[in-house]
Amino acid sequence: MEPLVSTVRSYAWGSTTALPGLLGTAPDGRPQAELWTGAHPGAPSLVRRPDGDLPLDAVIEAAPAAELGEQVLRRFGPRLPFLLKLLAADAPLSLQVHPDLAQAAVGFRIENAAGVALDAPHRSYRDDNHKPEMVVALGEFEGLCGFRTPSECAGLLAALGLGELAPYCQALRTRPEEEALRAVFSAFLAPPPGLVAAVSAAVARVAWRDGPYRKDFTIYDSVARAYPGDAGLLAALMLRTVRLAPGEALFLGAGVPHAYVRGLAVEIMAASDNVLRCGLTSKHMDTAELLRVVRFAAPPVRVLTPTAYGAEEVYPAPVDDFRLSRVRAAEGDPAVVLEAGAPQILVCTSGQVRLVGPQGVVQLRPGGSAYAPAGERVTVEGDGELYRATVDTGAPWGQRPLTGSRAAESSIA
Repeated sequence: MEPLVSTVRSYAWGSTTALPGLLGTAPDGRPQAELWTGAHPGAPSLVRRPDGDLPLDAVIEAAPAAELGEQVLRRFGPRLPFLLKLLAADAPLSLQVHPDLAQAAVGFRIENAAGVALDAPHRSYRDDNHKPEMVVALGEFEGLCGFRTPSECAGLLAALGLGELAPYCQALRTRPEEEALRAVFSAFLAPPPGLVAAVSAAVARVAWRDGPYRKDFTIYDSVARAYPGDAGLLAALMLRTVRLAPGEALFLGAGVPHAYVRGLAVEIMAASDNVLRCGLTSKHMDTAELLRVVRFAAPPVRVLTPTAYGAEEVYPAPVDDFRLSRVRAAEGDPAVVLEAGAPQILVCTSGQVRLVGPQGVVQLRPGGSAYAPAGERVTVEGDGELYRATVDTGAPWGQRPLTGSRAAESSIA
């Protein structure tokens, strides 16, 4: 086990104060959006060693079997299969979806065959992997996730009182679910002139009025103000608004449109850069491919809470690329022992914790992290909270239900 030094990424939507507040550093006026902890080649964490720091991806590449364990190496190849982040949003992120494994493999192969450079701004598939994600709120957290039912979409659009939206409401009320969502979502990605401006103004008018959608429209109004004139607002209106309390989580699978709006959270994802954007961005949008990947269905959004396995609280996920859990230590309580047949990353989010391993002790304060290779036992002491990211080497989570969950609240259409 060794301490890590990780990189803060600056994006325009990031908070200028949330991460500095957690890390105990002075704000510098710049948005500090994400703290990346892992082996992503774009910003790998540095493994702190007496003879010099080394990038974590290089450490794994030098001895993949020893670092990852044979089971993880066989399943995922010579790379860490997840990336852990602390995310601090003060404005909405882009509205996006991610492909499944089969779609990513095909898309990656087609773009390679077409000679599209991996770093080309118009490239959609930068690797052949899927990108499931999970986000756990550290404070109050807002997001958009998954489609409303067509009747809910129609009710919300009608509440704006715009005649221009009547044909879309009619389609949503009369067509089957998949057909209705596909038709209206596709139309909203290429709206007629003036519709975005009219909807933005209507959202601003109703956002602070009493009514069944007031809480939803306050979120949509923040989207409209952050991205004036962006057609992604129309697509966003079709998505459920979700508010997480501290410790609650969302799992985001393939084909589910989503956008984080505001708040501080822990985020974990499979090791991939495959993103197809629907709006709220100045980056490339491949609408044809997007419409092939989006899943036009409206199941309830499940808000997850962890299940306790001894002193470790595990957030269930239907993938084996990652396993995320929360560990709380308190002075005077028995130490928590963490063992894994896979590599693990531990990041402190509050208090102070001591990690004891075969090579010594690592002290962590909020934002601090450590890495332990496969098979290494780590004992957690102190008085604080940390999140543990590893790989699920047991029975596939895909064979287990998303236990410990509730349906996200939904406005009444």
